Amino acid sequence: MMSYLTPDLAARFAALTLGHLGREWPYKLDHVMTGPEDVLAPSTLHPIFHGSFDWHSCVHGWWQVMRLLRRFPDLPQAGEIRARADAMLVPDKVAGELAYLQRPASGGFERPYGWGWLLALHGELVQHEVQHMADALEPLARAFAARFHGYLPRLTYPIRVGSHFNTSFALIHAHRWAVQHDPVLAALIVERAWHWFGHDKGCQAWEPGGDEFLSSALSEAHLMRTILPREAFTRWFDGFLPVIPETLLTPAFVSDRSDGKIAHLDGLNLSRAWNWRAIAGALPEGHKVIAVAEGATERHLAASLPHLGDHYMGEHWLASFALLALDGEG
Repeated sequence: MMSYLTPDLAARFAALTLGHLGREWPYKLDHVMTGPEDVLAPSTLHPIFHGSFDWHSCVHGWWQVMRLLRRFPDLPQAGEIRARADAMLVPDKVAGELAYLQRPASGGFERPYGWGWLLALHGELVQHEVQHMADALEPLARAFAARFHGYLPRLTYPIRVGSHFNTSFALIHAHRWAVQHDPVLAALIVERAWHWFGHDKGCQAWEPGGDEFLSSALSEAHLMRTILPREAFTRWFDGFLPVIPETLLTPAFVSDRSDGKIAHLDGLNLSRAWNWRAIAGALPEGHKVIAVAEGATERHLAASLPHLGDHYMGEHWLASFALLALDGEG
């Protein structure tokens, strides 16, 4: 039986994330300063997303707690999540985030990782019975969608590294949002993904790199699983990974969880578990890779799930990736 999200795990994840969602310091800015007037505190620059060490981690921290609230309405932390969301996910604070995005120096801000996560957060809020938070965040989501519209046709080559710049990971989230909210963007993502990846074969999967939290190979396969029908995906996957390299089946070893870059490898294990689970679910019954994928999912979860709170360098973001691995398609 593959691991799944339980109420106890959900409460553990929520407690970890509520502990840093509004924690402003330490904070790593993605911030271009054009003059002394731009030297401002994180909470001034980002009225909502100034916690969790950096902007994108705060965004997916909000995605995480709102997903947990929807999945487990009686969560012990439910009242705190609702109260914080009612105070933070409001139009005037969204306007502040939008104003930052519209600065001339913010053109490349959080591209594309944070873009994808912001759309995922809005997509999650839309699924809640109470819609005022989704309505408040929609202008920011639309602004990031517009950035995807402008950026994807200009991106001649996909970015395959296993970090924030990875093209496939961001587009998994963006496509899921766009199917519901922007069909033109959804079609553009399908067209560009096929252009970049449709003819890839015999992937060697020379990974991981020493500070990567995404699998280049499996993120690509996950994106293709997202955009292709089952039969077409199966044909593509069988050509892409005709033999599964051992590098994709073996969890990464994390030597120092206090080192923010080395701690990325726990995220790699969790995101690989998410990828393998999604790939296995898209293959036809009886396909030889399903059992391999399920075994890899369990090994990668076992390697990193116990370490989400070992150090703040992982604590400020890993629970979101654990939730993807256990409930990513929910």
